[in-house]
Amino acid sequence: MTLRVERDEESGVAVVTLDRESRHNAVDLGTAAELAALWREFRFDEEVRAVVLTGAGTAAFCTGIDRSAQVPQPASPYSVDDPLVAIGPKANDLWKPVVAAVNGMACGGAFYLLGEAEFIVSATTATYFDPHTSYGMVSAYEAVYMAQRMPFGEVARMSLMGTAERLSARRAYEVGLVSELAEPGELLAAALRSARTLASFPTEGVQGTVRALWSAKQAALQQALAQAPALIALGNLPPERQAELFEGRRPGTDFRLR
Repeated sequence: MTLRVERDEESGVAVVTLDRESRHNAVDLGTAAELAALWREFRFDEEVRAVVLTGAGTAAFCTGIDRSAQVPQPASPYSVDDPLVAIGPKANDLWKPVVAAVNGMACGGAFYLLGEAEFIVSATTATYFDPHTSYGMVSAYEAVYMAQRMPFGEVARMSLMGTAERLSARRAYEVGLVSELAEPGELLAAALRSARTLASFPTEGVQGTVRALWSAKQAALQQALAQAPALIALGNLPPERQAELFEGRRPGTDFRLR
């Protein structure tokens, strides 16, 4: 199992931890399947009324798809099989509130998860970035999800600058991506405070409000996401060229923190 799940029946809160610290909590195919199954399980678990999602350790919340994952693709140029497309709670029809507690790096495919959380509590040491363009890949799903949460110029800058620039937790808070900052040692407690409050209210009203909030932007979101597979198929370099760029990246801190 690559997820750690702790349920507190008294408060009604479940804490879900991406538990692949040695891989910076990157999502492999097994983890993707576990996430989808867990969100569906929570739909039927009346003891769970709110969720906190975080990552193991302090280095990373999630760094997206595990580079070692082998994802077979159809020969058709009109379709792309995306292994992360169903890892979020909304993709699995879960309307119980999810609070993300971001510790360390959140990049690339992490935005599939952050994009479907109600709000984000961030450690002051966390950073946010999207490496796709640096490695010859199209940022499609990630950019679309972030365009729902951040000003256009900020999303464009983060999506296009790749590994050259990272958004600091402070800047993420200033532009509205993050709703609360906490010191690293207090991150989980801060997220749990909000989740416990949400879980203490009648769940029907809370879930209905979550659904109403998402309905306000769902039409535009679904329309934009529908374009993603074609853009990825057209714009991505072949996997071997991506691997060359990835292997050739400069070690150490070769980015600007903003």
